[in-house]
Amino acid sequence: MRKSIYFLFILIAGKLLAQEDTLQTIRLTAVGDMMMGTNYPNATYLPSGNGSYLWKEVQERLKNSDITFGNLEGVLLTEGGTPKKCNNPSACYVFRTPEKYAFNFKEAGFDLLSLANNHANDFGRTGRLNTQRVLDSLNISFAGSTEKPYVITKIKGLKVGMAAFAPNSGTRSLHNLEEIKSTMKLLNEQCDIVIASMHGGAEGVKNRHVTKQREYYYGENRGNVYELAHMMIDNGADVVIGHGPHVVRAMEVYKNRLIAYSLGNFLTYKKFSMKGATGESPILELEITEEGEFISGQIYSYRQSYDHLGPKPDDQNGASRSIKKLSEEDFPKSSIFIDDSGRITYLENVK
Repeated sequence: MRKSIYFLFILIAGKLLAQEDTLQTIRLTAVGDMMMGTNYPNATYLPSGNGSYLWKEVQERLKNSDITFGNLEGVLLTEGGTPKKCNNPSACYVFRTPEKYAFNFKEAGFDLLSLANNHANDFGRTGRLNTQRVLDSLNISFAGSTEKPYVITKIKGLKVGMAAFAPNSGTRSLHNLEEIKSTMKLLNEQCDIVIASMHGGAEGVKNRHVTKQREYYYGENRGNVYELAHMMIDNGADVVIGHGPHVVRAMEVYKNRLIAYSLGNFLTYKKFSMKGATGESPILELEITEEGEFISGQIYSYRQSYDHLGPKPDDQNGASRSIKKLSEEDFPKSSIFIDDSGRITYLENVK
């Protein structure tokens, strides 16, 4: 009897130790560009109330995650600030979203926001600092501004680092490669998970492919996003999330880490094109280990339209089909397989 109890104890202890040795998996959800409307130059471009109805179809999915990330276009500022002047007025958009709209980010479960994009400085330093003040008041972490290149925060018991870069005023430059390298290394040393965000690449439906070359748009150097993403991972990033082209781009896995080269537009009220590919609004859900290695993923396809009611489920799976096609074309030897429903399988895990 004593011997049976002894062996039972050993069996239970062994199972407990095995559970402790099993890596925890983390669900990371990411989306692309978000701009809930602007009161500049007038309120024509603002949704009613605080715009909460725009989130109706996506809020629960965004909240059902360990870490939720997105890119905030424009500034959170009810009034004031100095609007930027543009060399090309026909290609100039200036976004000032009233502060009360920011509560939607909290309600949707966002933990991390990138502020590094071409609208970060739309209302100068006043706009940047007020955006940071508002997000601080909501306990939402952010990075990518001139004042704050990176952030380290605790999420679900994990130490998470995030840094964001763009080629624009008011942001940490994606052209400063030495700063990017040192930031990635610093975060890698101090954090469990490192998320890198880049706002780069030329814009529009004619620029959906990852060229692996330096890209320009209206004369602006938008960087070589392929080299940049690989360099970020080489120096410690675990996940690289791209945005900026306003259309989705390919995905790949490099050194067991996932790169999404562009997640396109996600929730953008007026002022943005929603025609064809620019209306594709994916939610990317990743399963990664606590060491940042990619396990599997799912692309949920949503679509925006000119009814301006926010992203809605797309039964045709347009976003996932586009990402699948682009990934196969740009990375034909890729180690991931994306099916028509958007399921991402890492082939290295099924060998």
